[in-house]
Amino acid sequence: MACRISELVIDCADPDRMATFWSEVLGYVELDREDDGSIQIGPPDEGFGGAQPTLVLGAGREPRAGKLPLHIDVSPFDRDQDAELERLLALGARPADVGQTGTESWHVLADPEGNEFCLLRTRLRPL
Repeated sequence: MACRISELVIDCADPDRMATFWSEVLGYVELDREDDGSIQIGPPDEGFGGAQPTLVLGAGREPRAGKLPLHIDVSPFDRDQDAELERLLALGARPADVGQTGTESWHVLADPEGNEFCLLRTRLRPL
């Protein structure tokens, strides 16, 4: 028996803004909204428990200090890396410097709240 990642929980200052950003990045939709301000987003046809994990964007109470020990990697499936980079930058991502040499096959970006994520070159098959 094994486990599967079903959801990732991200504390953030502005769950609405982050839900909008990550929904656009991943092609997700809002699945649920809790009284505490948390918003769950996920694949439009599957929701929670499908092949892809959902994201729960919760209102963070404590300011974050330092780099997160976990970050998200994304890979395009319907365009090449350069076209996807342009799309992500237009959505509000920005380049992030974590000490890259410039020869990496990926791009390090930050979401609207500064959380780093990587855009990989590998093109995935659509689900």
